[in-house]
Amino acid sequence: MSNTTSPYENLSGPAAIEKIKHVTEESDTCFFSTRVDANTHSRPMTIQEIDPEGNIWFLSDVNSDKNHEISSDSEVELYFMNTTKNEYIFIKGKATLFQDKSLIEKHWNNFANAWFNGKEDPNLTVIKVIPDNAYYYETKESKLVAGNSTENNNVEGTLEI
Repeated sequence: MSNTTSPYENLSGPAAIEKIKHVTEESDTCFFSTRVDANTHSRPMTIQEIDPEGNIWFLSDVNSDKNHEISSDSEVELYFMNTTKNEYIFIKGKATLFQDKSLIEKHWNNFANAWFNGKEDPNLTVIKVIPDNAYYYETKESKLVAGNSTENNNVEGTLEI
């Protein structure tokens, strides 16, 4: 195996947002972590949207531990993994909770019926995560090929939204 270092790309603005969208297209579920500076609490969450500004939107229950933890500390971390393409992304950001009916309408989908009693459920909230920074890693070839290659086919870098 080669001892070369991975190519490193720093992306910002629209290029960083496109990288996040690209990685999450096939993997719209992430580990959503709260209490990141204490006893971290993580759970899988499905994204509803990544808007043009790079904000990431989720639906959640007002009474969930996650919402209570966000209320006391808005710092969150998101971990995405697209194993079919060997792409990974880590995002640090700040979360905000909303119970605004227009935001619920915008981000609602039928998949959410598994957790809520429709769009009118009084426990339904929307979470907006504003990324502060991110880090990504991708392997251009399969793990087996990359592991036996004499060239480094990995790309890693930071994303600045």
